[in-house]
Amino acid sequence: MSAMPAVEADVQYASVLEEAHKEASRHKWIESQKVGRDLGMEAIRQWYDRYSWAFLRHCWFLHLQGIRFYVEFDAEDFGLFDREFSDPADRELLREIVERIYHGAENLDIILWATRSNLDMERIHMILERLDINARRLPWDSLLAMVEKETAGIQA
Repeated sequence: MSAMPAVEADVQYASVLEEAHKEASRHKWIESQKVGRDLGMEAIRQWYDRYSWAFLRHCWFLHLQGIRFYVEFDAEDFGLFDREFSDPADRELLREIVERIYHGAENLDIILWATRSNLDMERIHMILERLDINARRLPWDSLLAMVEKETAGIQA
């Protein structure tokens, strides 16, 4: 990970993994309340299976927009949207790409959409290379294992 960049004082620093754990715990509490018993790790695993991918993407976009600095993401990527996409045409194309990614599209989906729409593939590739969504994976399995170990220690 890179050194922390100079950012404005009002920017929030956070951990995706810590926030994910809080969200998973909140999900566990809500689902447990619905059925009237503690669902334990079953509900935690359910959150990771159902929601962690979208949660990660949401956090990543906040980081890229310069809204919230997540320590797990590259420091150089903080505020990338404003810093590297100043051309109005690129910003509009970026907006369209980001919206698709936010709703689950991957690189191939974006390329197929751009090809069908007769868009400038050089610009599409430049944006996709800079976003590099395939490199933005966090160790959810490691976190889930850590949470399971923590939970087992509490129950012992």
